[in-house]
Amino acid sequence: MVANERSFQSLSDNVGPFSLKGKKVLFPEMNRTGCRILASTFRSFGINASLMETYKGLDLGLEYSSGKECYPCQVTLGDILYHLKTEKEKKGGDFNPDDYIYFMAEASGPCRFGMYNKYQRIVLDSFPEYRDLKIGSLTCVDGYSVKGLIDKNNAGDLRKSGFFAMLIGDILDRILWRIRPYEKENGLADDCMEISISKMESAFEKYGQKKDFNKILDELEKIAEGSKSVIDYNIPQKPLIGIVGEIYLRTHTHSNQNLIRTIEEHGGEVVNASITEWVNYISYSDFMEKILKLRRDLKQFNIKNVISLLKEAVKFRIQLFYQEMRQKQAYDRVKPLLDIEGDHKVGHLDDVLRKEDLFSFEIGTEACLSIASILEYAREGFNGIVNVYPFTCMPSTATSAIINPVMNKMSVPYLDTPYDSSFQPGREAAIRTFMYQAKEHMKRNGRKAHIC
Repeated sequence: MVANERSFQSLSDNVGPFSLKGKKVLFPEMNRTGCRILASTFRSFGINASLMETYKGLDLGLEYSSGKECYPCQVTLGDILYHLKTEKEKKGGDFNPDDYIYFMAEASGPCRFGMYNKYQRIVLDSFPEYRDLKIGSLTCVDGYSVKGLIDKNNAGDLRKSGFFAMLIGDILDRILWRIRPYEKENGLADDCMEISISKMESAFEKYGQKKDFNKILDELEKIAEGSKSVIDYNIPQKPLIGIVGEIYLRTHTHSNQNLIRTIEEHGGEVVNASITEWVNYISYSDFMEKILKLRRDLKQFNIKNVISLLKEAVKFRIQLFYQEMRQKQAYDRVKPLLDIEGDHKVGHLDDVLRKEDLFSFEIGTEACLSIASILEYAREGFNGIVNVYPFTCMPSTATSAIINPVMNKMSVPYLDTPYDSSFQPGREAAIRTFMYQAKEHMKRNGRKAHIC
């Protein structure tokens, strides 16, 4: 009984916003581009951060899970177990788990993402040699504040630079998706992007802590300008496909079995929902939650709570304003050079759902973003939409149930692509069929121009 109590105590003692000073910080890969740049941003603040290899430990993730967990939980569990196993074999007696902090954020609400770090803590504790490894966690409850990870004087700067890193990662991905379907030679776009990511890693290591974002944007402009040389402008425009869904699956290429590349191989051009959209959504949701509580306490004349909630609401509104300002600044530097797609504002997506009365931001999860974005993609002239999610994911299943009849009514091709560790033999046939429908849709209706 005492042993069990100690085990559960580990969920609070060894999971949280621990100081990263003097530790080797391990990032699991989600969005490869953004996570590489994010790690370089942490390094600019003197934090020894690196991106772990991904998917090589999937067998370990499956071995130490029951199969009922959300698929990204199994993938990231496998990543950390594989990395620690490799480090232990390499260092032998010099291996010390206390030298590392495994970085795994969380979300509140019905999504199982909120339980990843707890479950993974229990698994790590089952290995005596890994018990001293701490899991560094941020939560959406406070807008992914980095307080506790670094000294308070640098915490605000780290969050701002970290957000900017993910934003630039999104833009680099959109540059890749814009040029790869029209590349002059196979592999040219990927080679160009590998060089570009390395340049951005160097730029963030040099300028990230200083928040010299203009210098970083100067480098981004050069990348956008140079990427145009990859494009063969004689290749006709292709059907434009929007991707929405669960944030990990839609961005982790191994887990979604290279969905974007598969769509491109079958004649499509893709725009995937961004990581920035999710971060903006968290700030917006936190702001709206404080406003709802503020209205309640005003009715009850609870003045003490009103003042506290007002301060919190203002903080999250300023945070969202800052993020959207930086987002506009970055896209404005790139769009005159290369016609990439922009992002929808989260407040606009909330308005879409209120008008259509299909779902509500008050329910939360990515379902509200996915449903509203699908409607906007369809109205803007996209030729097809794909919903990517882990098998059994509740928010994405709700998205599918709500949006399927709407897409049928609008005559816009729509495809659900749930994933687990298996390879479904009919998956590519479904994508081929979907792409045929998207091409027919483009013949009948044209497609959205690259103007935002």
